[in-house]
Amino acid sequence: MSGFIGKKLGMTSIFDDLGRSIPVTVVEVQPCVITQIKTTETDGYNAVQIASIEKKPKHVSKALEGHFAKAGTTPKKLVKEIRDYIPEGLELGDELTVEDVFNVGDLVHVAGVTKGTGFTGVVKRHNFSGVGGRTHGQHNRERAPGSIGQASDPSRVFKGMRMAGRSGNKRTKIKNLSVARILAESNLILLTGSVPGPKGGYLEIFNR
Repeated sequence: MSGFIGKKLGMTSIFDDLGRSIPVTVVEVQPCVITQIKTTETDGYNAVQIASIEKKPKHVSKALEGHFAKAGTTPKKLVKEIRDYIPEGLELGDELTVEDVFNVGDLVHVAGVTKGTGFTGVVKRHNFSGVGGRTHGQHNRERAPGSIGQASDPSRVFKGMRMAGRSGNKRTKIKNLSVARILAESNLILLTGSVPGPKGGYLEIFNR
């Protein structure tokens, strides 16, 4: 399984050969540097470590500074490991472009961190419908969760109970998006549909 690192720029639409409007997400895909190649002989599994997005050297630890220097590159902000993938013809320190990984029409999985919406109630967080109208003196129960636990046995609330709490801001993967276009000269890739996260959020794109 191959993969790449990108940054979400926003959404737009394109037209296909039949004149249909297709919503797409624009993702910036700067060339990634191969900072480590793991093999079964040395590490027990096959993987490639790629890095992207420049980072100030003063914000990098000595250990990471030496790690990047070994690959002959400057410090990077994003470092991701793609398992079971060894790029052919490329070695430590080489640049990996999006054209080396994807082709137009490929189906990909996109992982990212969703937008956080703060502390929310059960209606917004879990799509509860509330307890109905204001009947029998109920004046503030429309968006209440209702009963959440038992009485004397087992006298506790079970783990996983759907309650109010932090909504969003978690890693999510969207599967089976299609690569609509690759604009190599602009370091852009267009993916059909929407992907997790806000504009400017970082994404991981994997071949299916």
